[in-house]
Amino acid sequence: LAAKIDVRPDSPWRRWLRHELARRFDYVCCEMPEQFRRERRAITRAGQTKGGDERHEKDDRHALNDRSRYVLGWSNAAKIQVLESQQTMLEQGLQSVGGQIAYAEHRKADLQMRSRQLAQLRVYSDPVELDWQTPAHAIELCRDEQRRLSAASDRLRHLHDEIAAADQELAALDEQVDKLRTELADIDANIRRHQEDRLEHYELVTADGAEVHLARRGEIERLRGELNLGPSTLRSCNSHESAMRDALQGRFDAVSKAIGRSTEKVVKAMQGFRHEFPAETQEFDASVAAADSYRHLLSGLAADDLPRHEARFKQLLNENTINEIANFQAQLIRQQEEIRERIEAINHSLTHIDYNDDTYIMLESVPTDDVEVRDFRRDLRACTEHSLSGAADAHYAETKFLQVRDLIARFRGRDGFTELDRRWTAKVTDVRNWVVFAASERYRSDGTEHEHYSDSSGKSGGQKEKLAYTVLAASLAYQFGLEWGEVRSRSFRFVVIDEAFGRGSDDSARYGLRLFERLNLQLLVVTPLQKIHVIEPFVRSVGFVHNVAGRESKLRNLSIEQYRAEKVARQRVVSAAVDG
Repeated sequence: LAAKIDVRPDSPWRRWLRHELARRFDYVCCEMPEQFRRERRAITRAGQTKGGDERHEKDDRHALNDRSRYVLGWSNAAKIQVLESQQTMLEQGLQSVGGQIAYAEHRKADLQMRSRQLAQLRVYSDPVELDWQTPAHAIELCRDEQRRLSAASDRLRHLHDEIAAADQELAALDEQVDKLRTELADIDANIRRHQEDRLEHYELVTADGAEVHLARRGEIERLRGELNLGPSTLRSCNSHESAMRDALQGRFDAVSKAIGRSTEKVVKAMQGFRHEFPAETQEFDASVAAADSYRHLLSGLAADDLPRHEARFKQLLNENTINEIANFQAQLIRQQEEIRERIEAINHSLTHIDYNDDTYIMLESVPTDDVEVRDFRRDLRACTEHSLSGAADAHYAETKFLQVRDLIARFRGRDGFTELDRRWTAKVTDVRNWVVFAASERYRSDGTEHEHYSDSSGKSGGQKEKLAYTVLAASLAYQFGLEWGEVRSRSFRFVVIDEAFGRGSDDSARYGLRLFERLNLQLLVVTPLQKIHVIEPFVRSVGFVHNVAGRESKLRNLSIEQYRAEKVARQRVVSAAVDG
């Protein structure tokens, strides 16, 4: 079944996907029932499957040719088209059902209204109570009789006219009375208000506060002039008071806003000062109430005469801080030099390893193009430039102090950037990130370059493995201090390789094992059973681990000769069983 599926050749997971398909779907596609019964794991065109336990299964819940359930293919356009058509059909059906529901709701509302109307009829036990036409007709007859009698009598009509005139005159008199009562109520209210105002102003003038009022009379008159209020009368006192109160409140609000803005500026300046000098202001608050603490600090700074200590500060900056930065830079440069020396030692070992016919591998390191590393090294140099000249310029000392402070701030972790600065510090202080490595394949005859490997992209799996084994062998030679061609040595050369050669090619594995053999390494190789034929020529003993029924693991230690003998005997038993 897996062989009928095409995998995209440009997919990076092509090899893994083919392996998984072959492992999980190892079914035989059967055209005839006889073949289906004969195979251990099989599948038919009708969708019937058979597993290893002779169990037959068939899912008839969906048609096999239902494209909406397809999951394989390089394009899902056909599946999308089928799903869209199904969606259209469902939407049309939904609209039809919605129309039926609307009609049923309308019909239901009509029936409910009729039911309420019929229920109201139960209130009337006598049908006569529902006959409104008969009394209405009788009323209309009485009105006609009244109009006829009125038209037949002149005296009655005259009396009606007099009554109407008297009603109009009475209504006019009532309106005039109501108007006079309203005016009288307004007059009484004004009298009471004027009396209260007179009493209030009299008490204000005769009270002890009158002296204060008279003392500020000039300010009041000046404010009245600015507002153009005109002469003051008893009637205009309230309006003038309201206008002056609004003017004073406006001025008060303006002053309050100005005070608020000034307070905000002061607090902001305090926050900036505390952020710049956290050690000196650890117990200070950024508030106007703490202004005395800042004034005290300012007085102390003025009393300490800081300019007198400027030369001492520059001396300490040059002798201690910048010297420590220079030592730190020198330590990083020494680590970089150690990497270069190690590469030279590894290259010395690589010259003895044949990579291909008449070629060998040489490792190269060049400065990285990483922006963060490049900027860090530039800033580090800037901190120590001209530090030995002993420049006495004050601007020079201030500049160096700011450069060192910014660098140490990032090492320590700035507020809000602690995690980012931590990753940056780990990156730029690791000198392995200062260089990028490449491999050069050179001819042994004249040393000219055959091929340059800046990375392993574009290379086949075998080439990548071969290059990795070559560099690994050279690194082991450097790590253990091995010499090529040395047969006997007391140096430690034990290497453990776990899950060895499980996914690599057999040729690459043999190439790596031959390199380890030339180094006379003591190998402990842990590998799956399917790779045992690759390492068999290079080992002397085998530790065979197996698990019986998944309950407990067992280890058998065999020499290579014993292993080969048991292997041959087992193959003979299997062949005899097949022949039988």
